[in-house]
Amino acid sequence: MLPAKEDILKFATFKTSRSGGKGGQNVNKVSSKVELIFDLENASFFNTEEKALLKLRLENRLDTDGLLHIVSQEDRSQLLNKEKAIAKLIDLLKRSLQVKKVRKPTKMPKAVIQNRLKNKAVNADKKASRKKPSLD
Repeated sequence: MLPAKEDILKFATFKTSRSGGKGGQNVNKVSSKVELIFDLENASFFNTEEKALLKLRLENRLDTDGLLHIVSQEDRSQLLNKEKAIAKLIDLLKRSLQVKKVRKPTKMPKAVIQNRLKNKAVNADKKASRKKPSLD
């Protein structure tokens, strides 16, 4: 279970910079790109098992220091980009902590197998009846 948004943000830092893309002259003046850096190792609300699971599932997104970087630069507003980065972080943590159910292996029922074979035989007979007779 994830803690509250405020608790998560205690272990996050934000960097802002100038964003590319639309915005006209605004792009050159305003730092609207937001980079959220989350310190996974020092997050006290995760136990060691959860931290190990997060490190395993997010290994491609972590840098050498074990920090998770999330960038948002879709909007012209720094505040909206910050909110989107926080939402991305929470969603990423939720998806990474989900444990998938173990699939129980099941056998195919005999009736299903027999039905499939019967249908194959019917189809084969139907197609064989369409052929011209051979002159053997």
